[in-house]
Amino acid sequence: MAKRWQTGRTVDLTATLREFGVQTLNKAFRKPWPSTLHVGGGRSYFQMRGRCMDQVSKDKALQTVANLSSAQIVSASVMKPQTPFPPAVRVRHKHTSPFAQPPYTTLSAPVPAPISYEPLSPPRPAAVAAPVWQDRTIASSKLRLLEYSAFLETQRDRETYKHLFVHIGPSNPSYNDPVLESIDVRQIYDKFSEKKGGLKELYEKGPHNAFFLVKFWADLSSDIEEGSGVFYGVSSQYSGTENITISVSTKVCSFGKQVVEKVETEYAHLDGGKYVFRIHRSPMCEYMINFIHKLKHLPEKYMMNSVLENFTILQVVSNRETQETLLCIAFVFEVSTSEHGAQYHVYRLVND
Repeated sequence: MAKRWQTGRTVDLTATLREFGVQTLNKAFRKPWPSTLHVGGGRSYFQMRGRCMDQVSKDKALQTVANLSSAQIVSASVMKPQTPFPPAVRVRHKHTSPFAQPPYTTLSAPVPAPISYEPLSPPRPAAVAAPVWQDRTIASSKLRLLEYSAFLETQRDRETYKHLFVHIGPSNPSYNDPVLESIDVRQIYDKFSEKKGGLKELYEKGPHNAFFLVKFWADLSSDIEEGSGVFYGVSSQYSGTENITISVSTKVCSFGKQVVEKVETEYAHLDGGKYVFRIHRSPMCEYMINFIHKLKHLPEKYMMNSVLENFTILQVVSNRETQETLLCIAFVFEVSTSEHGAQYHVYRLVND
C-alpha cells in the first residue's frame, strides 16, 4: 500500500504503521512509570500492564492496524474504544507518524454556513441646517435684506409725519414658516432692461439663490400736502457675513427700458456679531418724485394700475471689490386697496 504526496516522496503505509506500533509498545513497556500515573481514560499503569503483557494481544493489535486502509486510518469513526489496540500514550519519538489519531471518536463541530453581510454605505456627513431666514426671507447665503421702505415725510408743528408708500419690515421667521414661492425668472425678463447688467445677464451669472421678486401694493392715499417742506426718501438695511463694502444700484425701468439709475456705496458696521449695512433717508430721485405726483392725480385706481403694469425697479446689491452679486430684487407694483396700507409678497426667482 503506497501513496504519493505532493512532495514527490513515496511512503509505504503498512511498513510505517507496523514500525511505529512496535516501537511505541516496546518503549511503553520498558519505561518505568510511577504507580500514580494514569493513562487511557483513568486506568493505572498496572492495569494497563496486565492487559498488554500477553504477546498474543500485542501481535493481534499490530495485525489489526496493519490491515487498516489509509481511508480507515484518517477516519475517526473506526478508532473506537473497543479496538484491541491500546490507547495511545503521549511519547516523544523522532519518527512521528502524520496519521496519529486520538484513541476515541472525535466529532467535528458543524461548520456554520457562511453569513453574507450587505456592505455598509459610508456614513453621511452630518447635515448642517441652513439659517432659519434663508429660503423664508429675502436673503442669499451672504446677505439678507432686513428692512426696506419708500416714504414721504414732513414737519407739522414741530412733529414729524411720515407716510409709507411701500414697506418691508423686520421679520423673525421660524422653521415652521413655509418657504418662499417660486416664479420663473423668464416670465419677467421683458419688464427689465436687456442692456449690459440687466436682469437676464445677472441671473445667468448667478448665484441663483440671490434673486427675488417683490410684488408691492403701494399706498398712495396720503393726505400730506405737497410743498417745499416735504421729503421723499428711501431707507434700507442689510445684514451680511463678511466685512466688505457694498454697492447698491437702483434702476428704474419703463416699458422694459432703463430711464434712471442711482448707485450708492455703504460700509459694514459690526452690530451684535453681524455686519450691518444701513442706507438711511437716501433722497428719492427727481424722476420718481414727479412720477408719484402724476400717478396720484389719476382719477381711477385701475388707471394707476395700468400705468404701474409697465413700471418696474431693479435693485442690485454687490460686493464693490469683486462685483459679486449678493442680492438682486425685482420690484413690480399695483395700487393698494387695503385699509391697512402698503402690502407686499415675496417670491424666489428660479429657472425651471
